[in-house]
Amino acid sequence: MKEPKPLQGHRQEIDKIDDEILRLLNQRAQHVIEIGKLKKAADTQAVLHTPAREAEIFERLSKNNAGPFPNDALQAVYREIMSGSLSLEGPLKVAYLGPRATFTHLACIQKFGSSAQYLPMTSIKEVFNEVERARVDFGVVPIENSTEGVVNHTLDMFIDSNLQIYGEVLQEVSHNLLSKADSLPSVKKIYSHPHAIAQCRQWLETNLASVPVSEVHSTARAAEICAEDHSAAAIASELAGQIYGLKVLKAHIEDNLNNYTRFLILSVKAPERTGKDKTSVMLSVKDKVGALYDLLRPFASNGVNMTKIESRPSRRKAWEYLFFVDVEGHLDEDRVKRALAEVKSRCLFLKVLGSYPAHT
Repeated sequence: MKEPKPLQGHRQEIDKIDDEILRLLNQRAQHVIEIGKLKKAADTQAVLHTPAREAEIFERLSKNNAGPFPNDALQAVYREIMSGSLSLEGPLKVAYLGPRATFTHLACIQKFGSSAQYLPMTSIKEVFNEVERARVDFGVVPIENSTEGVVNHTLDMFIDSNLQIYGEVLQEVSHNLLSKADSLPSVKKIYSHPHAIAQCRQWLETNLASVPVSEVHSTARAAEICAEDHSAAAIASELAGQIYGLKVLKAHIEDNLNNYTRFLILSVKAPERTGKDKTSVMLSVKDKVGALYDLLRPFASNGVNMTKIESRPSRRKAWEYLFFVDVEGHLDEDRVKRALAEVKSRCLFLKVLGSYPAHT
């Protein structure tokens, strides 16, 4: 059937625009290559990924976007443009808590795009080791979930590590029931990670109460099992379904729709200040009455907003605790400097884990 002339005309114009976009993308890439050369000439160990510049680009484009193209999609497009441009200098290597298709993997892609080289690790400790030994450029590990709380092992790793927090990613955790089966009645068993099962407990009890649920070490492993067993279903990400060839029997089965996991980006170097930053510190307070109040007061008196405080046993002395604190602002800001100086004078020790761009 011959297409109407108006439709053909629009498609011809789109083709012309696409050709122009392609020309401009390659022109842009040439400038990225030249910037990379200048950075390497000044410092052979220079980090080519610069969050401050990325944030500036996203903010400027979103502000100048007159529509109808949506800003969320615009940011996703430019994430891939910047990812592809960086890859021209060699693949950006990122270690993460694997395996593939987990929410940590999704957080990596959200931050670094699909052109980076992602290396799945079997433990959080391995991620730290890969970054410390400079075998990768960055590491990505989970730090807390809005439903399940903090990831204690990640906090513990910072006690002895000299790595910097380079950034953070908030990844929406949306669980799907995936299977080779054609319908819910055909599902005879369900697999997933314990956290995912807990986050979907109410839906499972309402819809598949008689189906046994088994725990495995990751949502991706659950999807892998179901790729071979057509009577099984996995609670996992949509990406896991794509990788293992599973259908989405039911999307968004999490009980809490506001379910997010926060991930930290690890590096041997600190990022540039962006103006919308967060600082994380680890400290131990003196064992005395009012010690915690003395810890909190300097932040309030210097106008520094504390966004998180988490305590952990120090593992060095019985009943001695470490506190992990997040505050708004950068270490270079006078108000943050003053607050931390006051806190340090009242602590057994204080360690700055990093000042880095806050997720936007």
